[in-house]
Amino acid sequence: MDDGGMDNSMTLETTQNTPAANAPAAGTLDAATLPVLDLSRLGASDAEAEAFRLDLREATHEYGFFYLTGHGVPHELIERVMTTARRFFDLPEADKLAIENLKSPHFRGYTRVGGELTQGKVDWREQIDIGVEREPVERTADTPDYMRLDGPNQWPDALPELQQVVAEWYDELSRVALTLLRAWAVSLGASEDVFDAAFAERPSTLIKIVRYPGKSDPEPKQGVGAHKDSGVLTLLLVEPGKGGLQVEKDGEWIDAPPLEDAFVVNIGELLEVATDGYLKATVHRVISPRIGDDRISIPFFYAPALDATVPVLELPEALAAETRGVTADPGNPIFTTYGENSLKSRLRAHPDVAALHHADLVEKIAAAAAQNHQA
Repeated sequence: MDDGGMDNSMTLETTQNTPAANAPAAGTLDAATLPVLDLSRLGASDAEAEAFRLDLREATHEYGFFYLTGHGVPHELIERVMTTARRFFDLPEADKLAIENLKSPHFRGYTRVGGELTQGKVDWREQIDIGVEREPVERTADTPDYMRLDGPNQWPDALPELQQVVAEWYDELSRVALTLLRAWAVSLGASEDVFDAAFAERPSTLIKIVRYPGKSDPEPKQGVGAHKDSGVLTLLLVEPGKGGLQVEKDGEWIDAPPLEDAFVVNIGELLEVATDGYLKATVHRVISPRIGDDRISIPFFYAPALDATVPVLELPEALAAETRGVTADPGNPIFTTYGENSLKSRLRAHPDVAALHHADLVEKIAAAAAQNHQA
């Protein structure tokens, strides 16, 4: 969701604001807000599990977003993650800049306020990007460009506990994400394990820990601009009582304030590809807090291996009749290989890192754009 910012440079024509609405009861859909689904229903009776899968499918067909409760992630861990995140942003500037993402060709580490873009405009936030810990891939003439994203993280020496709590968070949310992915598969008439191969080896999951400082002169500004996520699915934890996330629905914005101990879940472009548009990757944005306030959010982008291609499902006839096709946007092509989608997003969102470490790719993209313009 990028409540944390995986820029795909989406453009939204309608920007009408709608008032925040109370969340509906678990398992229901409401035109005024997002649905709420209880994951624990999967472990109840067969009938209840089937009903959950139906609600899951309908929520992501109609909205692309929902709240998830009953996920089993311990409240203690949720509190510890949020507290540790707050402690990171409270560190002296020098400690944060010691792991600035400009030092990482893999786009890992700390991004200062104003250091990331969506739709070419500055997002008003600071953050740390943490991926799966790996050694860089040795490059040859045959190595795909997107393999440059694999590599080590940067961890702050001044906060060693961050690495441990992120490891626990990764394990818990990977469990939740895989459970959801398998439930989607069954709800769409496929085998439960149809997506497993793409995630079995070398997953490219990304965790962002984000702080939105207050910004209003006089109105709040772009925390994250309108966009879709480039991967498969996102689990978002937001600090209690802190609004700002908005989801596009039928040309209007729906406020999505946090629910205690619940995740906001949305699908990314690859599930839209896998279902020929039956499931909807939805445009969303974040409005910055007002001056004097701030907001912590922690998106978990569940993603397959960089070289994985998510399978396109053969949907049951009734569902296939409701497919809408994959969104066509010449300025934002959707690639079936995850790494191509991810690299596209990272180069756009962090042009300073791109220019410093990937000047050859920047030149290649510019040359291709010029050729297309001439054509």
